[in-house]
Amino acid sequence: MKDIVLIALFAFGGAVCAGALGAVVLRLVRHRSVAVSLAVIAAVAVAAMLAGTLAVARAMFLSPHDLGVVTLVVAMAAVVSLATALLLGRWVVARSRELFLAARDFGDGGSFAAPTGLATAELAALSRELAATSEKLTASRERERALEKSRRELVAWISHDLRTPLAGLRAMSEALEDGMAADPGRYHRQIRTEVDRLNSMVGDLFELSRIHAGALALSPSRMSVYDLVGDALSGVDPLAREHRVRLVGDEVDRVPVEVDGKEMTRVLANLLVNAIRHTPADGTVAIAAVRREGAVVVSVTDGCGGIPAEDLPRVFDTGWRGTSARTPVPSAGAGLGLAIVRGIVEAHAGHAVVRNVPGGCRFEVTLPVPA
Repeated sequence: MKDIVLIALFAFGGAVCAGALGAVVLRLVRHRSVAVSLAVIAAVAVAAMLAGTLAVARAMFLSPHDLGVVTLVVAMAAVVSLATALLLGRWVVARSRELFLAARDFGDGGSFAAPTGLATAELAALSRELAATSEKLTASRERERALEKSRRELVAWISHDLRTPLAGLRAMSEALEDGMAADPGRYHRQIRTEVDRLNSMVGDLFELSRIHAGALALSPSRMSVYDLVGDALSGVDPLAREHRVRLVGDEVDRVPVEVDGKEMTRVLANLLVNAIRHTPADGTVAIAAVRREGAVVVSVTDGCGGIPAEDLPRVFDTGWRGTSARTPVPSAGAGLGLAIVRGIVEAHAGHAVVRNVPGGCRFEVTLPVPA
């Protein structure tokens, strides 16, 4: 038993010396290729075995022949180990280089294409993570492009919408100044109408800028959806009469909500005004509010004829004013109303959607119900 302990101690001492030397070498080559590190590790393993064997052989006074045989066996093992380590290192380096090239293309603005072929578990996990990140960045770039496009469209539309009333105001003011206006009272009323329109447009722009800047300050209080709908209907009733559109609000539950009354009334008013303006004369605009699984869904259904399927995802984008059935009309504003609706609703932890229904479309606003 004592001899076995001594042999173990001699072998352990020799292996520790080889391992310490290997640790120093690994530290020196830590910035080199992984193939070099794998070769050093294989060499350390063989050297530790050889050092332990030599220490035990010397302690046991083996014959030179036996010691030579042991050394030869260890040397052959070292050759095979080093060859295996180098092959493995070259394979890992090749896979790493493929991943590096794919990641470089990804960093230049392209999409990440995972290298084909087998790879280590760590490289495969890294490749999957890069692919997932690439998908997120691609989606983000698409959203950014869509946002930039809507901004350009908004600037163009705002410029056009401002130029038209400003030109009219200038012409009317010059006519009044030169005494050429046959009916000054009518001109004054028209100027007031155009000024109100411009003021409304500027107010929408200011509201949208606050929403995008995250500076929309809410003052929530508990109130009934029934009261909100009633206030909104009262506010748009004159417009509905002017357009000969019938308003229906029979299906409204008395559900309490925790909202900013002023902002939420603006949401409903925007939806109702939008629906009235795009519903033909003698048509119907219906508003309803029902409770569903801890939330209240307020819907506004119009008779616009529907929205093209390709436009549905863009309805709440800044500057969208519609095509086909929902052709913009002169009084339709700059396409900010629905963007404001979405911003206010999301600030209340809700969401807004739109879907086509027979004869028109339905806008739905979902708000959480307080516990």
